[in-house]
Amino acid sequence: MISIFATLMHNFLLKHFGGRVQKLAINLGLGCPNRDGTISTGGCAYCNNASFAPPYCSPEKSVTQQLREGVEFFRGKYDEQGYLAYFQTFTNTYADTSRLLAAYREALDFPRVRGLAIATRPDCLADDLLRGLEQIAHQHTIIVELGAETFTDSVLAQINRGHTAAQTIEAVGRLKERGLLVCLHLIMGLPGDSREAQLATADIVSQLGVDLVKLHQLQIVRGSRFAQEYQVNPSRFQLYETPESYADFCLEFASRLAPQIVIERFVSQSPPHMVIAPRWNIKNYQFAEILRKRKAAKGVP
Repeated sequence: MISIFATLMHNFLLKHFGGRVQKLAINLGLGCPNRDGTISTGGCAYCNNASFAPPYCSPEKSVTQQLREGVEFFRGKYDEQGYLAYFQTFTNTYADTSRLLAAYREALDFPRVRGLAIATRPDCLADDLLRGLEQIAHQHTIIVELGAETFTDSVLAQINRGHTAAQTIEAVGRLKERGLLVCLHLIMGLPGDSREAQLATADIVSQLGVDLVKLHQLQIVRGSRFAQEYQVNPSRFQLYETPESYADFCLEFASRLAPQIVIERFVSQSPPHMVIAPRWNIKNYQFAEILRKRKAAKGVP
């Protein structure tokens, strides 16, 4: 099964980018409607953007400068490949359309950038922006990464997302109508989401026909609302305490996912100094090896 995942990803990259691409993160200094009072304040309960933003990203820098510094950051590791400009921090469709399209085009003008990945929310997709993205997609590959997180509305409310599962489903349909690639971000282990509800997400995602998914195991990171709640009542959180337990879940989840959907990643790893729990202290490649061994032990084909 692990080799199947790798083959799917390889074929996806080959089809859309001609081979492997390195994501270069970009910070436009945008906000979120559940931070600025439009929908709510405080942001998502699990979130601290500092836990995943690379050091070269800063909204004080131009898009071009951030990309240039991103290339330097990865120099020597990924010198012979193209790049994917990744608008990552906060909600990257939450601004004036003309400003956003100008930023996207600036990124595409950078040498060896072969496409865009745009991280956003299901409720921040203006019609005029989608029209603009559709035009760009005639010549460039665009992946819109939607923070779905869960399809359980009560959990979405508890984590202060400010949107519903229905809005996620609607957003996927609107993006697919425009011919855009869609990746869904999903967080496994949120309070209130049972194991069966988490597994059922694979069935929902399969019916939606998205192109990719990114799985995140819930991490309690410093500076988040969950960090405060965890200190007071850790029993409220049913975390995947070991990578082995999470690997078993991932294998079951993947078995229910439509075979054409690419799993871009299974885990997210915040910097160790920011993680309160669970503290696995392993690299992604080490988790992949655990996944391979658990698959073999269970006799999964």
